[in-house]
Amino acid sequence: MPLLKVVSAQKPRQIAARILKGRLPEDKYTENLLEIELAAHSLPPADRRLCQELVYGVVRWQASLDWLIARKTSGRTQKPMLRILLQLGLYQMFWLDRIPSHAAVNETVELAREFGLGQQAGFVNAVLRGYSREVAETRQLLAELKTRDAATAWSHPVWLWERWRQRWGEKAVELMQWNNTPPPTYARVNLLKTAPDKLVRRWKDEGVQFSPRKWDWTGENLIFELESHPSLTTLPSFQEGWFYVQDPSTLMAVAELTPQPGETVLDLCAAPGGKTTFVAQLMQNRGLIVGQDNQAARLKLVRENCDRMGITCVETALISPEAGERRFDRILVDAPCSNTGVMRRRVDLRWRIRPEEIGRLRNGQLELLRRAAAQLKPGGTLVYSTCSLEPEENNGVIAEFLGRDTRFKLVRERELVPFVDGTDGAYVATLSIAS
Repeated sequence: MPLLKVVSAQKPRQIAARILKGRLPEDKYTENLLEIELAAHSLPPADRRLCQELVYGVVRWQASLDWLIARKTSGRTQKPMLRILLQLGLYQMFWLDRIPSHAAVNETVELAREFGLGQQAGFVNAVLRGYSREVAETRQLLAELKTRDAATAWSHPVWLWERWRQRWGEKAVELMQWNNTPPPTYARVNLLKTAPDKLVRRWKDEGVQFSPRKWDWTGENLIFELESHPSLTTLPSFQEGWFYVQDPSTLMAVAELTPQPGETVLDLCAAPGGKTTFVAQLMQNRGLIVGQDNQAARLKLVRENCDRMGITCVETALISPEAGERRFDRILVDAPCSNTGVMRRRVDLRWRIRPEEIGRLRNGQLELLRRAAAQLKPGGTLVYSTCSLEPEENNGVIAEFLGRDTRFKLVRERELVPFVDGTDGAYVATLSIAS
């Protein structure tokens, strides 16, 4: 094989290794590191996809990969970079069928030398070549692991698996499977700037392949799955605000809010602006939406998205410790939460979240509801939403809030569970207050 092709084949692996190294200690989000690193390289589309697949795959399947490493190393702890390289090699061997085992071995050994681990190159070679001689047997072991140790086999923390199993039984395996699948990209049409038929014609000219999708809360011709496309930020249709990238699960809360043209709406925790801009769309850009958040940098994202999408009815403000004098017809509280419903999109999350965090978040969620309640007009509507699957953050929060403020009544609530509804997880509760 010509040298040029070898270098080209290795480059996405080099970048992937650097990104994974950049996570150490694991206080940086993989998604951010990947975006920054890929922006610095002009990789061909196939190499870009391979790099993304390697990075996300290693993070998602970390526990399973470490189990394989432990089998060949008597459970000894490996130095962080050495562990990353072994994970990369094993991921290619057992999760990417299109990469031959010998190529995964050779390229990982070469990476060890490039990253200053030349003395360990023989060790890397021995571990990976050992597995290359036992591919069928190892695949069988991984299959058997699913019945003996589901948390390791599906690469989730044990406490999270046990929590979900107590709630859903063995169906919780389907949730872990869901979290390990690459998420599709969905786009919401911005009806303030264009019509669905115009957008799809433009996408065809821009090289975007898509399919219309529909859920009971979205209706038709609003959401499209983008199956293949150039970098979205380079598309004129994106730059001119004809669509917003948004999972359909996030639209359910706004659909429940039912904002009307001319009303005043408070969007608490508005950044980055997906729900805010959809509220504006339903209001036909008429009325007033106050988008609040706790960081100025996050509010900047809201303003940028509104500007791109031609929205003029939104003003932004930092969340105040206490409610102001302004009162609103409708309030959306999209509360910070554990995000356990969106784990397939946030690849680091399963390794960051801790059981005690759910209780801590619950206190903040109740406080946000208290502030919102003080700003709602008589007869108004308050919608509480999370992207969590945990009852303590969802109906548990609503039950406690209703016990504290008897002016409110629960109109309805709904939960989206990925393996049931085919979307990211979400919870939405609609509350009313007496006139």
